Amino acid sequence: MNLFESTQKMGHEQVLFCHDNKTNLRAIIAIHDAGLGAAMGATRLWPYASEEEALKDALRLSRGMTYKAACAGIPVGGGKAVIIAKPEHKTDEMLEAYGRFVDSLNGRFITGQDVNLCPEDVRTIRRGTRHVVGVSEQAGGPAVTTALGVFLGIKAAVEFRLPNKELNQIRVAVQGAGNVGKNLCQLLHQAGVEIFVTDLSRERTEEIKQLYGATIVQPEEIYSLDVDVFAPCALGGVINCTTLLLLKAPIIAGCANNQLEDEVLHSTIVESKEILYCPDYVINAGGLINVYGEMIGANDEEIIDGVSRIYDTLFEIFFKSKRENITTHEASKRLAEDRIMKAKNQKMLAKTA
Repeated sequence: MNLFESTQKMGHEQVLFCHDNKTNLRAIIAIHDAGLGAAMGATRLWPYASEEEALKDALRLSRGMTYKAACAGIPVGGGKAVIIAKPEHKTDEMLEAYGRFVDSLNGRFITGQDVNLCPEDVRTIRRGTRHVVGVSEQAGGPAVTTALGVFLGIKAAVEFRLPNKELNQIRVAVQGAGNVGKNLCQLLHQAGVEIFVTDLSRERTEEIKQLYGATIVQPEEIYSLDVDVFAPCALGGVINCTTLLLLKAPIIAGCANNQLEDEVLHSTIVESKEILYCPDYVINAGGLINVYGEMIGANDEEIIDGVSRIYDTLFEIFFKSKRENITTHEASKRLAEDRIMKAKNQKMLAKTA
């Protein structure tokens, strides 16, 4: 990978490589756009197969955060960080060292929890920096509000694509039973939805089965189920040429980031198969809305109100896609870029006034 070519092509402003000998910390912080304010984006910890793979993930995720903030109407920029490590190798000392690197950016980057990090880890990172959110777990915390946003997104998609069906008549395949996937299953169960679930952890799927009556399926079976909604709630790249041959669901709506392995190619194939795709950075914005609310001192009601607007934004994207004869991926991208441009113009006008 050519670093400067990749960052220039994707529009990144800054990439920071972090290494601490004492704790064996290896991390990458990618700032995509801080033109509207501090770049916000959570940190994930993952045993990437290579540093190139970690960098690619950080670049795509941080760009997605810029678009996520724009579509959610939040006046911040987009960033993301990855720590290259196995979960069992995570230590408090490593997280504190990482916090000090975040702090060295002087508030240009604000982070929180993502894959393999929990609220307690965020509190540990805070020992090294005050530029971290998700500490107070307002409105249930980022996982709860992310799941709520995905649930509302599924509701919007069903109303748009399957107008003759009520929620209690649909079947949903949930791929991934982590914090967000579990909370999503609870909301689906409360709405009377029939749930199918898979996860690499048998313990997690058994818990979902016991709590919400879900049917457990093997990871390789989840794509070909005869369901109404496929909800990817694990890692990215699961919508690709192989899985699209198997997919039967007319709706894709889940919380995972970077669901499309190739954004242009696979969004086009999805459209050609008449599958309604809910762009990931729109439907999974509940966590960002939550932590931004915490940062500005919003109360729980205001945070939930912000998450509720995901439903309306998705309808705007669905209609834009139909009206302009473009994919929902392209529709959300145009919506985000239009909002970013307008916000930057307003900011420049305010400076010159």
